[in-house]
Amino acid sequence: MTQPVLTCLDMEGVLTPEIWLAVADKTGIADLKVTTRDIPDYDELMRLRLKILADHRVRIADIRNVVATLKPLEGAAEFLDWLRARCQVIILSDTFYDLVAPLMQQLQYPSIFCHTLEIDEEGFIRNYHLRQADQKRHAVAALKNLNFRVLAAGDSYNDISMLKEANVGVFFCPPDSIKAEFPQIPVARSYQELQGSLSRLGGLVNS
Repeated sequence: MTQPVLTCLDMEGVLTPEIWLAVADKTGIADLKVTTRDIPDYDELMRLRLKILADHRVRIADIRNVVATLKPLEGAAEFLDWLRARCQVIILSDTFYDLVAPLMQQLQYPSIFCHTLEIDEEGFIRNYHLRQADQKRHAVAALKNLNFRVLAAGDSYNDISMLKEANVGVFFCPPDSIKAEFPQIPVARSYQELQGSLSRLGGLVNS
């Protein structure tokens, strides 16, 4: 039996800018520039972010205002259109449902699995809640168990388990340091290259 193909994509760094980097630039809080490219432990990273937000009295509305100004990466919408014409697509992201609506609207509302924030009455973020620990790998494993052939693309430490679990995993514009740690994972440096990799390695039609 021929397996249907499904592609799982990271969001930030693959389809959209990094939200926390944009917040750092807008607020001038340089400490928020740290991302999953720098700190592999996601809980450590989020605890650091929550402390910084609390120290600087940054509310959820302040972050949403920044997200509302963001646009998908150049070429991302066209790449997503190309991909969705060839297979089903799910975005697996460690961002939060509380933040992503403006970006999802611009990408024509793809399916996205991510997490949630705990916000108090004054609009301050008090905690975060994972939908599931290591959710990207678990999602890929579950889809494979449903007899999908799963392709995946990501750019950071928190994508490694997803890329390894997938039938085909591809880095998209990763930092050289991460690529050097995982030389077995192929790299694409542009959407054109990513289309080629998914076509060649994953069996998609590149036309």
